[in-house]
Amino acid sequence: MRMEGKVAAITGAAKGIGLAIAERYVAEGAKVMLNDVDGEALKAAADRLGMPHDVGDAGLKADADRLVARTVEAFGRIDLMVSNAGVVNAPAEFVDLPEEEFDRVLRINLKSQFLTGQAAARQMIAQGGGGAIINMSSVNSRLAIPTMTPYAVSKAGSTQLTNVMAISLGGHGIRVNAIGPGTILTELGRKAVLGDEAGRVRSLSRTPLRRFGTPEEIAGVAVFLATDDSSYITGQTIYPDGGRLGLNYTVPVEGA
Repeated sequence: MRMEGKVAAITGAAKGIGLAIAERYVAEGAKVMLNDVDGEALKAAADRLGMPHDVGDAGLKADADRLVARTVEAFGRIDLMVSNAGVVNAPAEFVDLPEEEFDRVLRINLKSQFLTGQAAARQMIAQGGGGAIINMSSVNSRLAIPTMTPYAVSKAGSTQLTNVMAISLGGHGIRVNAIGPGTILTELGRKAVLGDEAGRVRSLSRTPLRRFGTPEEIAGVAVFLATDDSSYITGQTIYPDGGRLGLNYTVPVEGA
């Protein structure tokens, strides 16, 4: 088991990518504190994995600090922070987007990564031995969708936040990287782009592998970034996107 003895905290861990990462980390021998705002789904996931859980909003400083404190209380230290909590905005043209929706999405998607990363880094520095922080970005950090302004901005911010954190924390032996998925078969992915056949075809037409990704495939990247296999990698965003970012045209889609 590649993560034996490691302690991780994962936000947005009740379902989707966060849950898949938690499952894989536990299977690899790690001890994991699961965090989410959905208390019922979180408890079910934590009970099934035999790990503790913390119900809280990672976009609030008190909750982010408590998550790290509870992780240390449960396991004695923290080696890995996976800042995965995220939402999409209600689609709206730029001129129609309400200010409160912009603020909501940036708080949950971006500020939560700042707060949980800061809390985890402080603890890692205090305990010594380095560590790893993984932020969840998106291909939309580089690819804009006109009706998804705050989502795209938050994910672009995540990529740059990762760079800044990596440079600042490198001297402490703390590596910071991000994962930028393409379209993944999660509840969030289905809500954002797969709600109808036109959306499915549109997404597939921009994906050279001609299929959508799975949460388990993203979890594999999260294991790589958490282990010594990536020991000389920091400040990077890895894009498991089926080839989307390199595509300069659309591809044929079966059934379209």
